[in-house]
Amino acid sequence: MAGFFSRLFGADLGEPLVVVSGLPRSGTSMMMKMLEAGGVPIMTDSIRTADVDNPKGYYEYERVKDLEKETDKSYVREGRGKALKVISWLLKDLPDDNRYRIVFMRRDLGEVIASQNKMLQHRGEVDNSDDRMMVDAYMNHLASVRILSRKRSNFEMLEVRYDTAVKDPAAAARLVNGFLGGKLDETKMREVVDAELYRNRKG
Repeated sequence: MAGFFSRLFGADLGEPLVVVSGLPRSGTSMMMKMLEAGGVPIMTDSIRTADVDNPKGYYEYERVKDLEKETDKSYVREGRGKALKVISWLLKDLPDDNRYRIVFMRRDLGEVIASQNKMLQHRGEVDNSDDRMMVDAYMNHLASVRILSRKRSNFEMLEVRYDTAVKDPAAAARLVNGFLGGKLDETKMREVVDAELYRNRKG
């Protein structure tokens, strides 16, 4: 895998980072697992461990959560040629001195909110936010992400539907592999998708 991204996209900014992004509870951890299985090195510190909400693990890198506040973001370069999970609100804070190939997970917003509420229940927390207002806020945010991806010349974004990926992991693996250059192991990617973990689904 090393070096193959640079051959595809040029070496002026080095190999691109593969950024997996989306709203919380939209399938980002599953996509990270698919990329890992397919042969993409993962940038994670394993501080946040697997639990009842994500039995397969979170694949997070804690320092990324401070992207908006940090002035020294040079550590992000360590992710060149690797996959890094970045929540959608922090995409705007990624430094300009890298290329990014963003795999953006989309999920029915009702399912996202239901899954978020379930996670809060497991933690003994309560969210009194109005679900309808949350849907509207998320829709506006997702629109802003699309605009951002078009404005940033070092961004290239592929949207992947979570429900489609679970129902047809072979098609999802093929789509993502094509976006990233066609060198990943699609068989291993689809084998790690666990449809039983698709909970809080609509209907």
